[in-house]
Amino acid sequence: MYPSVIAVKPLDNYRLKITFENDEVKCFDVNPYLEIGIFKKLKNKDFFRSVKVSFDSVEWDGGIDIDPEELYEQSTYLEKLQRK
Repeated sequence: MYPSVIAVKPLDNYRLKITFENDEVKCFDVNPYLEIGIFKKLKNKDFFRSVKVSFDSVEWDGGIDIDPEELYEQSTYLEKLQRK
């Protein structure tokens, strides 16, 4: 079982900064998806920046989403949040 997404922030160059429920912050590169089916819509930068957390993953309008397991496994570790 993979941790759920609790926050997402769009970054430059079609990347997402994602915070997971285990307090890990990772960077997910969406570039490899931009030529695949419905993900082509994400080439529009305004649309790409409309990303939001939906249930345990990220989602764009129209039901475009990426599996949370893939987000976690294919992202690069940035930091671990220090909770007080």
